[in-house]
Amino acid sequence: MKKDLTIKLGQVSEFEIRLLKVFKSVVEAGGFAAAETELSIGRSTISIHIARLEQRLGLKLCRRGRAGFALTDEGLVVYGLMKELFSSLEAFRSGVNALHVELTGELRVIASDAVCMASRARIPEAIRRFAQQAPDVKVLLDVKALTDIERMVLNDEADVGFIPYHRQFDGLCYVSLYSDRCHLFCGRQHPLYGVEDSDELLAKVLHAKVVHAGVQTSPAVGEQLADMNKAAISYFYEARLAMLLSGVYVGFMPDNYVQGYIDSGELWSLVPTRKFYDLGVAAITRAHGKSNRARELFIRIVQELHGDSD
Repeated sequence: MKKDLTIKLGQVSEFEIRLLKVFKSVVEAGGFAAAETELSIGRSTISIHIARLEQRLGLKLCRRGRAGFALTDEGLVVYGLMKELFSSLEAFRSGVNALHVELTGELRVIASDAVCMASRARIPEAIRRFAQQAPDVKVLLDVKALTDIERMVLNDEADVGFIPYHRQFDGLCYVSLYSDRCHLFCGRQHPLYGVEDSDELLAKVLHAKVVHAGVQTSPAVGEQLADMNKAAISYFYEARLAMLLSGVYVGFMPDNYVQGYIDSGELWSLVPTRKFYDLGVAAITRAHGKSNRARELFIRIVQELHGDSD
C-alpha cells in the first residue's frame, strides 16, 4: 500500500480501537496464524481487520508472505503509539474505578476556638455528613491559634483549617463561610458596666485596660485598638472571656459567642455604635500538593452547608 499523504486520522472511535486490538494481538503473537487462537477468529477475518486498519490509517503496517510476518517502519511507530494509547485508557479506567473505592485514612481538621463550636460554622454537622459518606476515615479535630493553623495547613500537617478571615497566603485556598459582628464588652464588676453610650463614656473606654488577641486578625481590628490602652493579651476567646468577667478589662468578642452572657447580664456592650467590627470566617486548605479525596469531600460538604445558609 502506497502511503496516502492526504489522509488524516480524525476522532478515534470504538471501531478503530477494536482494529488496533487485533493488530496488537497479531504483532505480539508474531503473525496471523499464531493470533488465531488468541482472537478466536480465522486467518481470513484477521486479514480483513488489518486491511481495514491500514485503509483507515492510510499506512502499510506489516508484510506477510512466504518470508513470514514483519512490521513496516510505519507499523513499528503505530505499534508504539498504540501501546501508549492502551496504557492511557487503562490508567483512565483504573482512575475512575478508584473513585468508587471507599475512602480510608485520616482527615485532619484544625480550628480556632472561636469557630470550633460556633453555631454558624456548622462544623458538627459537616463532620456528621462526612462520617456518613466516609465512615472508614478517621477524623482528627483540634483547636489551635490562628498562626498555628495557617502554618500547619501550609506544611501539610493539617488538611483543613477554620480561621478568622484576615489575610491571604499564596499557598492557601480560602472558602469564605460567614461574618461575625464583634462589639466591645466589659463584665458586671467593671466600673463602666451599665453606662449608656456617650462621648464621655467613649473617652473613658479609650483609657480603660483592654485585653486583646496579641495578633492582628484584620485591619478593622487594628483600627479599633489603635487608640486604646492595650494592657493584656489573651488569644483564645474562652480565656479572654474570663478576663472580661474579672471586671478588670474590656475587650472585643463576637456577639454570637457571648450572647448567653449578654442575656444574663454578665456582660455589657460599651459604645456599641462606635466600637465594633466585622470578622469573616473561612475554611482553608493547601493550594498545592497531591490530591486528597477525604479533604475534597469534606470541603465540598462545608460549601454545601454554607451555600444553604443565609
